[in-house]
Amino acid sequence: MSDAIDMNFLNEWAWLGQILFLLVIALIVVFVARRVFRFLERQTSKTASVWDDALPEAGRRPFFWALGLLVATSAAQFAQQGLMEGLIAQEVFAAARSLIVVLAFGWFLLRLCSGVENRVLKQLKADPGQIQTRMDPTTLHALVRLLRLAIFVAAVLIALPTLGVEVTAVLAFGGIGGIAMGFAAQDLLANFFGGLMIYLDKPFAIGDWIRSPDREIEGTVERIGWRLTVVRTFDKRPLYVPNSVFNKLSLENPSRMSHRRIYETIGLRYQDADRVDAIIADVKIMLRAHEEIDSSQTMIVNFNYFAPSSLDFFVYTFTRTTNWVRFHEIKQDVLLRIVRIIHSHGADIAFPTTTLDGLPQLTAGPDPEPDSAPA
Repeated sequence: MSDAIDMNFLNEWAWLGQILFLLVIALIVVFVARRVFRFLERQTSKTASVWDDALPEAGRRPFFWALGLLVATSAAQFAQQGLMEGLIAQEVFAAARSLIVVLAFGWFLLRLCSGVENRVLKQLKADPGQIQTRMDPTTLHALVRLLRLAIFVAAVLIALPTLGVEVTAVLAFGGIGGIAMGFAAQDLLANFFGGLMIYLDKPFAIGDWIRSPDREIEGTVERIGWRLTVVRTFDKRPLYVPNSVFNKLSLENPSRMSHRRIYETIGLRYQDADRVDAIIADVKIMLRAHEEIDSSQTMIVNFNYFAPSSLDFFVYTFTRTTNWVRFHEIKQDVLLRIVRIIHSHGADIAFPTTTLDGLPQLTAGPDPEPDSAPA
């Protein structure tokens, strides 16, 4: 009788031994996994690639979270068999474990995308010429967002059957719902496709200075989203522009100019007419010898116009730099050199003057007699 009681007691509490054994196995797996991740981090840090560096970091948290949830699910299943048999169906535990694996793998892929994006951005900032591809921050952000969206949709479609939801019914409903949403959210879709065109055509990128002659839009691009583009104006105010606007207006991107232009008109006095040829020749020589002027571009220095009070010649040339501050420093130097050339020839810069000819001469006459005093 006692042997039978002991066997019944062991059978009733066998689930507890299964849970303890499961915990021991889980602790061993955690111990080994930590050392494996550390080994992978040391090995990947020795390579020049940024892709493998993100793998250990991306997989660490999803792995341990999935392991903990799987252990908890299995422990609940053992406890349910020993104490609450029949309360929860065994298929529920199987579906839960499948769902945990799918979500953990999707989380791993999302973290991998973020890790690779951050590392590539750091590498581009540290040495823009190191990556010999057409990759830029704007393209990188677009690719990562598309990958995240694809991973999320794939994870949902894989997880739905484990929850007993038919994917074909969801897709059919999505087709009908998509038509209805298309009519209800035309502006939202227009902005989405406008953002997609920005990523594909690349009229500007993050950090570019843009302006539109059609609208009062001018500033530096801070962020390109799927609905809005954030432009920081030169008075440091954020300007939120819907992406659909860029499909309807002309846009300039001064950040992509190859040179900056100096185009100035300078007037000489009419009395310096005999010195104009020599001054223009010396200005040309100065520009060709200037280290910051690109002589391979169009360079024109010519007498241009008989102005009302000056003989005007213009200077048309391009600097090598496109930096705004440096350009004005070079322009200032060029203009001051032109002033010195003009003065070296004994000439001067004209200023507006008016000469009056043909006025009658006034002659001095006798002083008028003073009025007589009243009687």
